Amino acid sequence: MLAAVFALCVAILLATASFRSTEYDENYTVFLATGQPRPTWPSDVFRAGDMHHIYSGTSSYADIARDLRQGDVHPPLYFWAASAWRSVVGDEFSHTRLLSVLTSSIALLLIAAIARHAGIPPALTMLLCALCYGFAYTGAIARGFALAQMFVLLGTLFLLRAQGCTLALFGGLALGAATFSNYLAAFAAAAALLWFLLVHWRAPSLWICAGIGFALFLAGDLFFFLAQKDSRSGQFPPFHLWPSLIRLAQYGTASIFGGLPLYVPQSVRLPVSAGIAVILAMAAALIGWNWRSIGTQRARWLFIMMLAATPAGLLLLGFVFNNTPIELRYIAFCLPFYALLLAGALVWMRWVLPVILLLQTASILGMLFHPATMQPFRYTAQAAASLVGSDGLAFIAHGNDGVGIPASFVQEASPDLHIRVVRKTDTPDALLQQAADFPRIVVITITGDNDSPAEVSMLLETFTRSACWKQDGTRFNSVVFTRQPCPADRRATQ
Repeated sequence: MLAAVFALCVAILLATASFRSTEYDENYTVFLATGQPRPTWPSDVFRAGDMHHIYSGTSSYADIARDLRQGDVHPPLYFWAASAWRSVVGDEFSHTRLLSVLTSSIALLLIAAIARHAGIPPALTMLLCALCYGFAYTGAIARGFALAQMFVLLGTLFLLRAQGCTLALFGGLALGAATFSNYLAAFAAAAALLWFLLVHWRAPSLWICAGIGFALFLAGDLFFFLAQKDSRSGQFPPFHLWPSLIRLAQYGTASIFGGLPLYVPQSVRLPVSAGIAVILAMAAALIGWNWRSIGTQRARWLFIMMLAATPAGLLLLGFVFNNTPIELRYIAFCLPFYALLLAGALVWMRWVLPVILLLQTASILGMLFHPATMQPFRYTAQAAASLVGSDGLAFIAHGNDGVGIPASFVQEASPDLHIRVVRKTDTPDALLQQAADFPRIVVITITGDNDSPAEVSMLLETFTRSACWKQDGTRFNSVVFTRQPCPADRRATQ
């Protein structure tokens, strides 16, 4: 039974890695691993396939560390692992995602081991966790969440089983490695260490060993964090308590049940949302009602502390730095502990289980196939290819650094699609001159940073105002223009 459930969970992760579009942030992973964190795009037209070489190559650990300290906001362990992984299995984008699938699969086995140790059904716990939208999502993308999650769970298991200094030390080391993979794992790590201190306060050698293991990574975290702390000061909106609580509730629900309201007509979204809220409240009530029956006393207090740690930490982080760092993928660190508590509660009220599993399955199917739940690059590239074909030209915004928007689009584009990456320094005349060699062009309207909206607006204005081009339809972030007989030469703006 356990093996069959594990195989199903791994299949969910593999499907997520296969079916979902390239994401904005994933190319930061790729380019750090290749040694060119900010790629240089041609200033003229190119075919997508001609630029695939920029996604290849490897970088040294020292260069990755330097690049992270100079222009990013993440610790290095995941990127070192991704670079080593790509050098072994290959540098195809799908191969890079498989590292997260592997570490998430290990995390599922650790969840089962934790559940067994706590007296909670391991197969049910694994299934409930793998069907959480946030776990499957972060468990398959090429970012450091899955690796950090694995280390959090490994450290949790060590601390649960620790009766001597060796396992306590290993637990602290694993939790430290989690923070060295993703800084936000520090909240879960702090909760686990606090629990260990409270449980073993009469055995100082144990919690000192755990603290030493964790502290060995703390210096490395500070070495990177202090150099990066001002890198993306405007990444999140300012902090306000009530909107932050609402956002936390929304993303907390979405991390379990995904975007279910997005899959239904607008007219019924409100009742569907209300129904999901009722089911989630019912699950929380079940945990409370059956609290004393969930596993062992020590374990359930650990799980509830781990469940609360990340949301509380995000609110504290927002208050201290006056921003709102609340995203679905951050909340994913809570999900294994939600699954552990819920699986323990459902042992006593199994009639609720089919409803929860049905909703979670629907959310996973939506995550795999519904455009509203994924970033738009794959569907946009497909739309652009169908609208202009191999003899047309696609214009895409360069954005702040040339990574998130153009790299994701080129990654998903047909190899023979002609592309021009547009910077804010480009002039309308130059763009019209390059477009004149093509019967159709498509302006990709994807934005996502400070520079891209102005670049897209300039493109749309250029071709809308030109007498040589006529707008000829739109589809999925794509505005098509067809070339018309032009009285002046092809460089004219009329």
